[in-house]
Amino acid sequence: MKSQQKKERPNEKPGLHPRNRHRQRYNFDELIRTFPALRPFVRLNEYQDESIDFSNPAAVMMLNKALLKHYYGIDHWDLPSGYLCPPVPGRADYIHHIVDLVGSCNSGTVPVGPKVKCLDVGVGANCIYPIIGNKEYGWSFVGSDIDPAAIQSAHKIVEDNFQLKGALELRLQPHANDIFRGIIQKDEHFDLTICNPPFHASLQEAQSGSLRKLSNLNNKRITKPTLNFGGVNTELWCEGGEEKFVQKMISESKQFSSSCFWFSTLISKSSNLKSVYTALKQAKAVDVKTIPMAHGNKISRVVAWTFLTPEQQRRWVNTRWTV
Repeated sequence: MKSQQKKERPNEKPGLHPRNRHRQRYNFDELIRTFPALRPFVRLNEYQDESIDFSNPAAVMMLNKALLKHYYGIDHWDLPSGYLCPPVPGRADYIHHIVDLVGSCNSGTVPVGPKVKCLDVGVGANCIYPIIGNKEYGWSFVGSDIDPAAIQSAHKIVEDNFQLKGALELRLQPHANDIFRGIIQKDEHFDLTICNPPFHASLQEAQSGSLRKLSNLNNKRITKPTLNFGGVNTELWCEGGEEKFVQKMISESKQFSSSCFWFSTLISKSSNLKSVYTALKQAKAVDVKTIPMAHGNKISRVVAWTFLTPEQQRRWVNTRWTV
């Protein structure tokens, strides 16, 4: 049998934002020095490169712990069994791209520090977006979720990592059918909202998607729906899937048009863009931005919108961001 020759790979991963700390290929020697518990999960792949088995949930979890400690100073990060273990590079890309959008409204200068306030809709048990956004830009966050166990897990992450205390407030959404109602309080203002909406329309669809992913990772057909990145029902699917969730978010955002500068959401399926743009037109959004993102073969985008007129935007910047 012929041995597999070492495949030449670029030093940088294609498509990631220029400020993304994860553009370079993983340096497992450095990560293991920072987080020795990763060592047993690192092995040579078929191309004789150091890697992990991305179809193994325990390996993915350990890689995330190592990345969060090495790059973001997070010493303690655990998740309840079965909850979503997010791929860090892609989550970081959303933060960096949305930061550029905010900066474009401030003469190209990114406002930093806790005066910038971001709402993470569906913060999850992992609170990954606030971790990255606070470390990179010092922003303050409110994280909302409909799942009490997710909020409890996120609370523990905040309590166990001193740099997050005072930087992230967590709020349980008491009504599963609401997104901003019950979370954005009277006279409260956010500079932006972010969201990674439930992708699938049913549990069966979520399991089917997981099987495809695992089959691709293992180069063979997998029939058991084990989620390598985890994910409970509320994280992975909702009635109507991503399309209906984002349509509802847009409709509800209109009611908070003066409470937030930029609303935004990840859109994974390009086929959903048409209905999203239609909903934004119906809601009379003043400005809409679509930000393309690519992580390897995965293509997605962020759609952002505002109801503020150019004059209101200038007033917002001068009032909230200008020292």
